[in-house]
Amino acid sequence: MTGRIDRLAKEYPVAIRWTAFPLHPETPEEGRSLEDLFAGRGVDLDEVLDRLRRVAEAEGLPLGRRKMTYNSRLAQELGKWAEKKGKGEEFHRATFHAYFADGLNIATTTVLLQLADEAGLPTAEALEVLETRAFKDSVDQDWARSRSLGITAVPTLLLNRRVLVGAQPYETMKRFLESEGVSPREHSA
Repeated sequence: MTGRIDRLAKEYPVAIRWTAFPLHPETPEEGRSLEDLFAGRGVDLDEVLDRLRRVAEAEGLPLGRRKMTYNSRLAQELGKWAEKKGKGEEFHRATFHAYFADGLNIATTTVLLQLADEAGLPTAEALEVLETRAFKDSVDQDWARSRSLGITAVPTLLLNRRVLVGAQPYETMKRFLESEGVSPREHSA
């Protein structure tokens, strides 16, 4: 969850819908170092992480000093189940914090069950969802939709089949909504 998207949802009559996205699906369960992920790409990893930290601070979001990235596929599947149970927002927030602030491996069953519990979900059911891969098809559909729309990065805002890709400034996000006919909510004084 990002501060900017939370703010948009408060200031504009839009519904935020999480969509699963295949971000580095080749990452093994044990994770991959960020150094390895960006090797050979001409990316200054320290600069990227410093920029992320500044953005997170400005938005009031927790961000730890991460050294690893983890496969989010099972977290996405469990997120779909959480949404069906009416706890999607809680689960997504817990997962965001675990990954970005605490640097936890969200590919492991142990961590995912902790997150389900934090979100107020029954862990026995969560385990069954993970073991049976009950929401695999739902995530596959989201991934296919992302590909069909040409989405290549997160976050991406999608409105009227138009997309705004990447972590954009709040003003850019507002202009995007307003260009598609979405007016700010009326605020009472």
